[in-house]
Amino acid sequence: MAEKIYTHVTHEFEPLFDADCTTLILGSIPSPKSREQAFYYGHPQNRFWKVMAACLKSDIPVTIEEKKQLMLKNHIALWDALEACDICGASDGSIRNPVPTDIPWILNHTKIERIFATGATAYKYYQEYNYPKTGIKAVRLPSTSPANAAVSLEKLIEQYGRFFS
Repeated sequence: MAEKIYTHVTHEFEPLFDADCTTLILGSIPSPKSREQAFYYGHPQNRFWKVMAACLKSDIPVTIEEKKQLMLKNHIALWDALEACDICGASDGSIRNPVPTDIPWILNHTKIERIFATGATAYKYYQEYNYPKTGIKAVRLPSTSPANAAVSLEKLIEQYGRFFS
């Protein structure tokens, strides 16, 4: 069995938000593709942008600017639960030495009332490190990652659509 190779990863781009955001969506930590693009949900097979576009009755955004506009127009902030960690590739299950983001900081600059976690890892780290500070319960949504192929695009749209439509 091959030895796992860990990389120390730090979050190298800012959260997306403005003062009018009322909702925060948290991932775990940016994937290698997202880090390469310096923006959220950057893997071409990640279904996040298709899901959000369907729920928000919008065209699927292609450019980073279109993605930013879609989120901010709908008062949705994007960030991640972790600021840094050691990880093998994009495998959330391999995360070691997690360092959480400062969620209270973003709350002080917005009107955020609702927090959603895209997947079990984002939910776990938000609950462990930031829920005690914020008191805002996060809603765990299924991951839109290609690694979560067991959940179809239609099911993702249905589940996210309960909150975003």
